[in-house]
Amino acid sequence: MPIPEDAMVSQLSAILSPDQVLSGPSVQRAYDCDAYTVDRSKPTAVVMPDSTEQVAAVVRWCVANEVPFTGRGAGTGLSGGALPALGGVVISTKRLTQILEIDLENRCLKAQAGIANKRISDSVKTEGLHFAPDPSSQTVSTLGGNIAENAGGPHTLKYGVTAQHILGVTLVDPTGEILELGGKVSGGPGFDFVSLVVGSEGTLGIVTEAWVKLTPLPTAVKTALAAFSTVRDATESVAVIIASGTIPAALEVMDKGILHALEAAFGLKYPVGTAALLLVECDSNDADSAHEIVEREMETVEAICRANRAMEISVAADEAERQRLWTARKKGVGAMGRIAPSIVTHDGVIPRSKLPDMLDFVYDVAARHGGGVANLFHAGDGNLHPCFYFDDRDPVQVKAVVEAGEEIIRRCLELGGSITGEHGIGVEKIDLMPLMFSEDDLRLQAMAKSIFNSGELCNPCKVLPNQKSCVEHKKRWRGVAW
Repeated sequence: MPIPEDAMVSQLSAILSPDQVLSGPSVQRAYDCDAYTVDRSKPTAVVMPDSTEQVAAVVRWCVANEVPFTGRGAGTGLSGGALPALGGVVISTKRLTQILEIDLENRCLKAQAGIANKRISDSVKTEGLHFAPDPSSQTVSTLGGNIAENAGGPHTLKYGVTAQHILGVTLVDPTGEILELGGKVSGGPGFDFVSLVVGSEGTLGIVTEAWVKLTPLPTAVKTALAAFSTVRDATESVAVIIASGTIPAALEVMDKGILHALEAAFGLKYPVGTAALLLVECDSNDADSAHEIVEREMETVEAICRANRAMEISVAADEAERQRLWTARKKGVGAMGRIAPSIVTHDGVIPRSKLPDMLDFVYDVAARHGGGVANLFHAGDGNLHPCFYFDDRDPVQVKAVVEAGEEIIRRCLELGGSITGEHGIGVEKIDLMPLMFSEDDLRLQAMAKSIFNSGELCNPCKVLPNQKSCVEHKKRWRGVAW
């Protein structure tokens, strides 16, 4: 029999303290989804532990009482990874915000999982270092969430995703045992369990601390924003830039749907007739010729953009101007709130040479389903982010957006791509996993999961399809939000 809410709150408060346990209708509504708002499921309680030991104590209580539990950072995930699918307890890491150790000599840092991504970089900026993964939500998204989803960001093209920058983790496993995996030194002997945990979407346990690599800041940076009259011209430029041998630090595309939102939200103006912007950033920290390398790369980029009919190219003259050029990319998704009350940002991956045709397909799908779509994406690595805007209080619109998104993801697979690049599977794409993986593939993944999690309490109903306890609940998640 399920534990009544008042009993659950009382017992958890005894383990932690009353001010660390939240419950009630307003709490349930605030924590019933992450930034993927289409699917919702209410927790019974939310806890705010402030140490690894407290997280472990809560997990042990959940296991002893057969209560499902779900880890959560800032809730900025875009695939329902932090959805408490079977209710139970949400374990928030928002009080785990400390930097525990900085080792400049070995270029690494240990921090708690609830720290905002950007705070890590800010803490070592004066030392000429930074934490390279930079999802667009980095001012609020947490280290633990980045690890769970293996988050990327605009600079993924050159610097890699989160997995390349995590040396070790402290993990509270699904039984409540505290495990130390990896450490300051990467590439140790034996099986690489750290890499298994990164990207496992919280299904193998809850990361509470991590050792991260610190990367030298570039000593030379140039940023350009090129305006094109067609999306095809912008996306074709991407493939030519990479084919030239130039690998920018970032290579991002934003279409006119995003520009419309930016104008509505911030009053930003772009050249008349602009259908797409291509943001390119080149950098280097070469000790002898960083500035020369960056100048040469940017000259190549400008020449390619002009050859592909760029209407206008703006190259930042200083840091302030560089940040201004980045505004379109960093503020784009947030600006969509001026267009509609709800947005689903999809996350398929395709070979970048297929971008022009794929964008045509995205616009066609949106038109056929009667929805609005805007696009901003990591064009350099073919990671699409079609942003469907709608009203999730209307089940007809919700159904259309879900169907449109699935059609786009299916097309990504047909083109040799993937169903996700950095947002994860969560509950959003769980039914699409069999399209990408065979039964044997999925069975192997389930075996890997069982090394840490052989039960069904730790972040249930995520990543792997056909989990027995989740089938009957799926139909309850989706529907009118309010």
